[in-house]
Amino acid sequence: MIKILAFAILLALPLPGFSQGDVLNKQQLLHDIKVLAADSMGGRLSGSEGNRMAQDYIQKRFKETGLQAYNGNYAQHFRLENKQLVVDKATNLVGFVKGKSDKVIVMTAHYDHVGTRNGEIYNGADDNASGVGALLAAAAYFEKHKPEHTIIFAALDGEEQGLQGAKAFVANPPVPQQNILLNVNMDMLSINDKGELYASGTYNNPQLKPYVEQIKARPNAKLILGHDRPEQQHDDWTNQSDHYAFFKQHIPYLYFGVEDHPHYHQPSDEYQNINTSFYPDAAALVIDFVKLMDKNLEKLK
Repeated sequence: MIKILAFAILLALPLPGFSQGDVLNKQQLLHDIKVLAADSMGGRLSGSEGNRMAQDYIQKRFKETGLQAYNGNYAQHFRLENKQLVVDKATNLVGFVKGKSDKVIVMTAHYDHVGTRNGEIYNGADDNASGVGALLAAAAYFEKHKPEHTIIFAALDGEEQGLQGAKAFVANPPVPQQNILLNVNMDMLSINDKGELYASGTYNNPQLKPYVEQIKARPNAKLILGHDRPEQQHDDWTNQSDHYAFFKQHIPYLYFGVEDHPHYHQPSDEYQNINTSFYPDAAALVIDFVKLMDKNLEKLK
């Protein structure tokens, strides 16, 4: 009887490295953000050698996860040009898990950051290595737990240069645009001492609110609605990350992120300053939401 009880207790314990609900591997998540925020990548400015190193790492992780590629290539190139920067071959990285339906959820996270300034490296651990880490965790989950609908995982370039990767993606998506029923964007998920992850976008997409409200808090992170009303001015996040390109094409979106903190766009946005208890649970909340929406996606049509 004692042996049976001990075995039952063992089965009830969480597996090492996995978060509550077994939706992600915490060690892998933290490793991914640490690699992408390393000094060797020089801040991942679009067009830089560090940006290309980040591309190589993300593509390696896409392959390890088992994501399929459109036309045999994860890389989708576009020209990036603004007053500060011209990159002839900026690069979005796009993979997918095929569902039973041709209707699509697009998960996005930008991997570029602002580079090196005055000899100081802006590593962008929270902005936005954290979003890419969560994107990779979601890809791993849905590759193992096949979704009902196709999910595209897009690591986007050029967000810091005016959302240019997102604009290029929606201008030339790998599937018919009318098949894209939802964008889930992740930008800054890892630094918040109050355990608050904002789900922004239900003001513009009220049909999503009942689903967000169903997502249960995790031990170290909970969802909060907000930052999406026009009267909030700068605190309205509608146009402040890649989801805006989808919004302009009338594609429903939900944006997950934390409020600004002292490390935002500073050299101190380093791996050692992320919250290693909050971040895995925040990433898991996003996966929880996508799981729910996969079951209800047709209701958004």
